[in-house]
Amino acid sequence: PMCAKPNFDRPIAHRGLHDSGRGIIENTASAFAAAIEKGYAIECDVQLSRDGIPMIFHDDDLDRLTGVEGPVGARTMAELASFTLLGSAAGDTPQRFTEFLAQVAGRTLLQIELKQQPNRAATEVLAQTVMDALKGYRGPVTIESFDPNLLVEVRKRGATMPLGIVTYAYDEPEWDQNLSGFQRVVLRHLLHYPITRFDFISCRDKSLGLPAVRLFRALGVPVTTWTIKTPAAAMAVIGKADQIVFEGFEPPSA
Repeated sequence: PMCAKPNFDRPIAHRGLHDSGRGIIENTASAFAAAIEKGYAIECDVQLSRDGIPMIFHDDDLDRLTGVEGPVGARTMAELASFTLLGSAAGDTPQRFTEFLAQVAGRTLLQIELKQQPNRAATEVLAQTVMDALKGYRGPVTIESFDPNLLVEVRKRGATMPLGIVTYAYDEPEWDQNLSGFQRVVLRHLLHYPITRFDFISCRDKSLGLPAVRLFRALGVPVTTWTIKTPAAAMAVIGKADQIVFEGFEPPSA
């Protein structure tokens, strides 16, 4: 059965409402508090620590945001929670996913991106730990991933919230280098739909013309679009997407 349709009624703050100039770093408690205060929905990213704890963090590596070398997955939850994010006015550290849920507490829609994992075992652990954390959560939630396998795994574990595929044209050599030509075709044309049964699509703005994205939207599947960085870019996607995932400016929140 199809899940309930997501209600993308307000712009979605990409990694929270961050502004490094004001010491509010992406994917932090400060950025999420700012998004809630302004009436935005929240997009965030979930990675696994070495000891299998889901953490709010975007990059596979720590260096850009912490100055510490090496992959996120090589550090324990306790280690990750001890790293202050560079430039954070509040001294924010990476949050556990459960802390993030406790902070938001149902006050706005969440668009939770599960990051691609290095192997099947980690994929299953991420799906399981995220679903466990969401068991008692009350509030609007969606889950999305670039990886069709993650959507399959969370659905296997009883996901009833809307599930989304994150996509683009698979035309970026530095992003897609680990994918075969066949995998790129499957992902570009959303040919995994029979197994993922996604409820929404989150598509890169310059890829909104993809035939599969246009077809599914015409059939009533909601489309959010990323990452919209200016009011002009927001204007350019009107009529092609149902909501924006934005950063770097503040769109009207209703």
